[in-house]
Amino acid sequence: MPEALAFNLNFLHPLLMAVLLAGSGYALVLGIRAKKTRTGTPEQRKELIKGRYAQRHYLAGSAVLAVMVLGTLGGMAVTFLNNGKLFVGPHLLVGLGMTGLIAIAAALAPLMQRGNELARKAHVGLNMLVMTLFLWQTVSGLQIVGKILGQA
Repeated sequence: MPEALAFNLNFLHPLLMAVLLAGSGYALVLGIRAKKTRTGTPEQRKELIKGRYAQRHYLAGSAVLAVMVLGTLGGMAVTFLNNGKLFVGPHLLVGLGMTGLIAIAAALAPLMQRGNELARKAHVGLNMLVMTLFLWQTVSGLQIVGKILGQA
């Protein structure tokens, strides 16, 4: 693989993760509005239903899950291609954990659609943990990018 391509591939994962963080924030806002649609006053619900927040949250969440899985695997693949090994450390382990947590949160959707409040609370809790870890991952990822740029 050409050296310039190998070097530039290092930045595909961080760029994808920046888009994913923004998309996750968008899905969060849609989820909050979907909850308000379910729990608001009849007058509020009448207005909020027009926004189709639950459907939009479901679609955005599905996209977030797909990009999280692809981003995790892609980051690992690029690291392995460029270094011949993975660096098993907090960034990798937390990223793998986040991918598992978001998959579990998404798997709760059928139960939530049936009105299971425990599943709904677990879904929200898992996703809040994922968002918290994501913010930490941003810091550790920027440190890794700094190391890569320092080697250039």
